[in-house]
This record gives sequence, structure tokens and C-alpha cells, in this order.
Amino acid sequence: MNKQKKKYLLIALIYIAFISLGLPDGLLGVAWPEMRSSFSLPLDVLGIILIGSTTGYLLSSFFNGFFIKKIGVAVLLALSCLATGLALIGYTLTPFWWLLPVLAVLAGMGAGAIDAGLNTYVEKNFNEGLMQWLHASFGVGVTIGPIIMANAIKYSDSWRTGYIIVGTAQIMLALIFVLTLSLWKDSKNKKQAEGEKDKQKKREEKMIDTLKHLPALLSILLFFIYTGIEMAIGHWTYTLFTESRGISTALAGFWVSAYWGSFTIGRILAGFLAYKFLSRKITKYAAVLGLFGSILIAVNLSQGLSLFGIAITGLAIAPIFPALISSTSYRVGKEHTTNTIGMQISAAGLGGALLPGLAGVLAQNISLEIIPIFITILFILFLTINNLIKKVTDQAAEKAA
Repeated sequence: MNKQKKKYLLIALIYIAFISLGLPDGLLGVAWPEMRSSFSLPLDVLGIILIGSTTGYLLSSFFNGFFIKKIGVAVLLALSCLATGLALIGYTLTPFWWLLPVLAVLAGMGAGAIDAGLNTYVEKNFNEGLMQWLHASFGVGVTIGPIIMANAIKYSDSWRTGYIIVGTAQIMLALIFVLTLSLWKDSKNKKQAEGEKDKQKKREEKMIDTLKHLPALLSILLFFIYTGIEMAIGHWTYTLFTESRGISTALAGFWVSAYWGSFTIGRILAGFLAYKFLSRKITKYAAVLGLFGSILIAVNLSQGLSLFGIAITGLAIAPIFPALISSTSYRVGKEHTTNTIGMQISAAGLGGALLPGLAGVLAQNISLEIIPIFITILFILFLTINNLIKKVTDQAAEKAA
């Protein structure tokens, strides 16, 4: 196989791996009503499972550089897919509900290593264009996930079937990584590696300064809120539609998939929009459109408008995460950019677990109908903080001038 063919095969594997990263996220929201019924659990236990997966995610992503250095990216990806696959299949085998959060830690560790490992590898060895489509492929995974789970429940009358299908696919992907070890090579030479090590050391010396920088702290909070919005919608709208609004499981599953599908389309389109519009402008107007969509879901004027609202929201929020990443230096200054990006990713992981968990607590104690209202409030808070950052940044620029 020539060099060009190897490159294309490697790119295909990278895309497939990121699609697999999105699959489990798309499963849980559809599976949860059946899962909690199987174990006789209250609504808000979902938050415990999400905290478990986030803990594993943060641990593995934090130590990503150490693992890659020790075993290489291909072996890391193989082990990560294996861990994720075993955890998902473990969900279907355990008779004890308290093992679900434990298995979620293992699944989270696998997901965190895949996410961080692939982002690191692509950043080192490929251009920015491939990185944009890489994140769009995640949306493909979370779009397919609800379809797999909804059909598994429909035809086998069990949520376990969906997890067995995806868990088996993850294990097969692990085997593929093992068989393609020779394709994964770090293009950095020794001199470059030493230079990056020196940069890392300098970055660590300035970490405290970044934590004292108000725009950096506000920027970190933006990521916490954004990911909370994204995952709260993905995890809770199926339950809202089926248990509170009487929508059929098949139709609700379709529209949750439509949410992730429109999310994927939005990410693809964002790659083109980024060439014409500033990232910070995209962030603002996307959040406004997302707020409109969440209001449509919350007011529930009709079933059609509520379902339309979730699709609009998915399309709207899609470009926000990459746009926030791209505009980090504008918000915090170049001297704080590197530190802030790492903190933002960590905050995103925490927000993706804690805020949907809080939504579950509110739903358990008030009503499922509080969830779209909660999401609407989060959008308003996001826009408020985003405007505050602009104000602080503009004031700093005026003083500097």
C-alpha cells in the first residue's frame, strides 16, 4: 500500500473512531426511561451515571499525554474502545443498579482517551480542515445512537439490545486499531518534541495567572453552560416527550435523532461559515437562535412546534463549541489562550454531567416540564456572560490603546 492510500485509510479510521465516540452519548437519553424502569430508579439517578462517566472522561483526558508517550496513540485507542465496549455490554449484564455509575466511569475513561487522543493526533499530523470535519463526525455518532436504541426497544422490547450492538461495535473497532498499528506514526521529531516539552513547562508556570484572569474564568463558565445545554437536551427531551406529553416512543426517538442530526448538519455548515464570519459573531447569533428553539419547546403551543423547536435548537447550537474554541484568544488574550483552552475542555465535561443531572433533580421534585424552562434559563445566562466578556474585553482594549 502506497503512502497516499495509507493516509486516506488512516483518515477514514479517525472519522470512524469519532463516530464511535458519539454513539454512546446518543444511546442513553432514549434508553433511560426503560433502564430506570428495569432497576426501579427515580428520574434523577441519571445524574449519578453522568457524573460517573464524566469522572472517567476527565481522568483519562487529563493524563492523555502521559498515556500516548508510554504506549502510543494506536494502542491507547484500541484499549479505549475495548474499555468502552466492555462497559456498555456490562450495563446489560449487571443486576445491580449501583454498578451502572461504576461502569460509566470505565466508559467515560474510554471516551476521554479517544477524544483527547484523536484531537492531539490530528492537531499534530493534519490540517485544520480535517479537525473541523472530525467534530462533525461526532454528530453522526450521536445521530445514529438514538435510532439504534429506539429500534432496539421497538423490535426486541429491551434497551439492552441497543447497548449490546454498540458495545460489540466498539470491541470490533478496538481490534481494527490493533491490526492497523503500523499506520499510526508520530510525525514529530525529537527536536520538536523537546520544544513542546519546554512550552508545556512554561505554560504550567503561568497557570495561576490565568486562573486570576476574569475573562478566562468567564470563558470557562461559557463552556460549562454550553455543554450542559447540549447534553440536557439530548438526555431529557425523549423522556419529556414520552412521559409528560404523550408522544409515541417511535416519534420521540425520531425527533431526538433529528436534534442530533440537525446538530451534525450545523457543524458541517459551520465549517463554511467560519470563512465568512467571525467566530464570536457565530457564537452570539447561534445562541440567540438556540434560545428561540428552547422557548418553542418550553411554551408547548403544539406538538408540531415543540418538535420543530428541538430540531431548530440542534441546528443552532452546533457551531457554538468550535466557534468558542476558535475565539478563545479574542476573549482572554494570546498569553492566556493555551491554558484557557485546556480548562475550557475540562469545564465542558463537568457541565455535560452536572447540569443534566441538576435538570433531573428539578424534574424529580417539580415536573418534567421544568426541563425546557431550565434550558431556556441556561441560554439566557450564556448570552449574558458572553456579552459581559465582550464588555470586559472592549474595556481592556480601550485602556491598552
